[in-house]
Amino acid sequence: VDYSLKHTRQPKAKGRGHITMRYNNNHRTPLFILVATAALLVVAAAFSMGRATQPAYLSAPISTRTRSTGLAFRPIKPLCLQSQRRNVQSRVGVEMPKVGDQYEVNLDKPIGISFARGNDGRAYIIKLDPRKGNLDERMEVGDVMTEISASFGDDVWKAQNFGQIMYAIRTRVGGCYFKFEKRDGDMGFLEMDNSDLDFKKERRGGNYGAGTREVQMRNYITSKENERKRNEVFNTGLDDYKSGNYEDAIYKFEDVLGMEPPNYVGDNFARITPMYEVASYNIACCYSKMKNFDAGLEALNDALNCGFEDYEKVRTADGLKELRESEPEKFNKVLNRYDEPVFDPKLVEGFKNFFGMGKN
Repeated sequence: VDYSLKHTRQPKAKGRGHITMRYNNNHRTPLFILVATAALLVVAAAFSMGRATQPAYLSAPISTRTRSTGLAFRPIKPLCLQSQRRNVQSRVGVEMPKVGDQYEVNLDKPIGISFARGNDGRAYIIKLDPRKGNLDERMEVGDVMTEISASFGDDVWKAQNFGQIMYAIRTRVGGCYFKFEKRDGDMGFLEMDNSDLDFKKERRGGNYGAGTREVQMRNYITSKENERKRNEVFNTGLDDYKSGNYEDAIYKFEDVLGMEPPNYVGDNFARITPMYEVASYNIACCYSKMKNFDAGLEALNDALNCGFEDYEKVRTADGLKELRESEPEKFNKVLNRYDEPVFDPKLVEGFKNFFGMGKN
């Protein structure tokens, strides 16, 4: 475990740069014009007949196209076709839930949902990406999870703890069950205090006054308090890890990931905090200790992908010992995506065998 928080040819020019073109006066200009006009009329007639036979959803204006289910969906872009929506489950004949309604979703892994931890500790949808995994078209950014299938069996958990939710998704074998509450894109769970009336008046008028200063001060205090809470959760996760309570440690470290501040930009222009990188690595260590190697490899790939670059620690640290020894090929395959060895081990072994150095 890491205890630190440390991409036709153009006519030729003659004379003084003037371009001259020869014109043959022997052409029969009237006949040529008639033939060209007739050809254009034939092409226009064929084009019109072709458009008349097109399906209605293709010949309609782009701004009025909807998905082919016939439901009242928002217009989609013309390039958002099956290739981009291949992982989105269609619900023909099912009405879209209204604000405040709850709806159930069953998805096979991988899923294309990214979650964020709200101010109340619950899991909210922050991004939907069909390229990442499976989705349901009723889901919308801002919806909150209320129930989730347990890691094993048919039990259903109340989705009250963000860390436990992420643990259940990562360790679940097979499909995942979710229940969400529709919020109509409300992202208030990520916003700071911008409800002050004076603040809103000043922003609308383009002014900067006492109301703005007061809200900015409150937001600064809130951000510092959130940072303090996050450090506290991180340290609690380290204590759980040292005590051998790896599952509880995973809950804490997943909470740390969910508490990542939005729109973060570091001094080196990094968009992810060092704590996020370290917590991601620590999650992989926990799964390694629990001998859950599939989840451990997934967590390790996530850690390296988000920017954890202490490759020497990954190759030698005790936290990943079980994972390295039990799944050496898969482990090296994941690691080599981000830290290719200087010398290919297979090439080195081939040289040894060629020169007889690999013989006993």
